Amino acid sequence: MKHLPNILTLSRIPLLFIIVGLLCIDGFKSDLAAFLLFLFAAASDWFDGYIARKVGAVSNFGKLMDALTDKIIMVGLFVAMLGLKCNAPAGTPETILPQFCVFLVIIIICREFLITGLRLVAASNGLVLAAERAGKLKTALQMISVSLLLFAHVLQDSSAPAALASWVRECGLWAFYGAVLLTIYSGTGYIIRNRKILMQ
Repeated sequence: MKHLPNILTLSRIPLLFIIVGLLCIDGFKSDLAAFLLFLFAAASDWFDGYIARKVGAVSNFGKLMDALTDKIIMVGLFVAMLGLKCNAPAGTPETILPQFCVFLVIIIICREFLITGLRLVAASNGLVLAAERAGKLKTALQMISVSLLLFAHVLQDSSAPAALASWVRECGLWAFYGAVLLTIYSGTGYIIRNRKILMQ
């Protein structure tokens, strides 16, 4: 049981490749499987921490890897959704995330690299910088965004009304925009609060 939290944490990395692979197949069943697997990955993000606290297996490794695997799966899926086609409600194929979102995804990637680098610098000095509340809210909103966009992708490949798929997709996009704003806010605050580590 003491190893289970870390196993759940690390399992999210191969899950990313499986989810993207299923989305590349492009069909209702594969899209549904990708959506359900992502829900499992999102749930495991909470479950691994819960188990670690229950069995007294909270560790610095677990804290660092939990934050890192969240970044890997979210950034990986955002990049994938910039290239994967979907059947838009208007009937013209386009990517799951609109092409102009590439700039917003770059912002997310830059933030995650900067914060990960800051954590590595802190770790080299014997300090562990755990995730802060704003960062957790950012991750939660990113997961909601991906969930809605993947669900819209499932609806577009099913017999569901086009208006419903369009509405779910719009909700997912607005959640994504909100996540980008939180990404900027949380990243800036994180760096300011830990600027002494960078100055050292």
